[in-house]
Amino acid sequence: MTVFERVRMPSLGGATGWLNSEPLGPAELRGHVVLVNFWTLTCINWLRQEPYVRAWSQAYRDDGLVVIGLHTPEFSFEHEIDRVRQATNERGIDYPVALDNDYEIWSAFDNNAWPALYFVDTEGIVRDDHFGEGRYEESERVIQRLLGVEREPVSVEGLGVEAEADWNNLRTPETYLGSGRSERFASADGAFDQRRGYQLPDRLRSTTGPSPVSAQWLRRRHSGSS
Repeated sequence: MTVFERVRMPSLGGATGWLNSEPLGPAELRGHVVLVNFWTLTCINWLRQEPYVRAWSQAYRDDGLVVIGLHTPEFSFEHEIDRVRQATNERGIDYPVALDNDYEIWSAFDNNAWPALYFVDTEGIVRDDHFGEGRYEESERVIQRLLGVEREPVSVEGLGVEAEADWNNLRTPETYLGSGRSERFASADGAFDQRRGYQLPDRLRSTTGPSPVSAQWLRRRHSGSS
């Protein structure tokens, strides 16, 4: 756990829009414990964290917890509000979501990662933070301590894209699909934003048949990550 000075939660006034709520500020959040969650809709790490954030929002809102999702886009297409709204609906997010298209809130928090959690007490002071997946039980205990409640942690099981990674057998690092940030692209290089055929090099081809990735592909600069 980070040892904090008394750092007050930055303003959310830089939001370019809100979903599921009117704009929230100090007056609306006064007296509440606040959990701020920075996310972006294609981030697999956020997708696997989201079931916990959603469960905490539902389990502790009657105790005074307010969860705020801060959507700060990583890729250009993630600026589109309809895409964010679709992701919010697909994930069953019913807590407030602030759109941070201009990175003003990200900069105000001096944030540098997706996903990120900031735990704020009833006086508006940031008491803890966490970056990336994991540490779920400890994070929930922080929420309980700030709320002054104590009970068994919520039971969470992520399904589909929200399922927890098989960490013991995970071999593939985060992979950027767009040409702007892809690395070690094996096929003969081609222009982005144009559909063309790609083939695996002979050394990577299966001896049992054609590779499923040998096909017509449209490479864009920004196409998310996995």
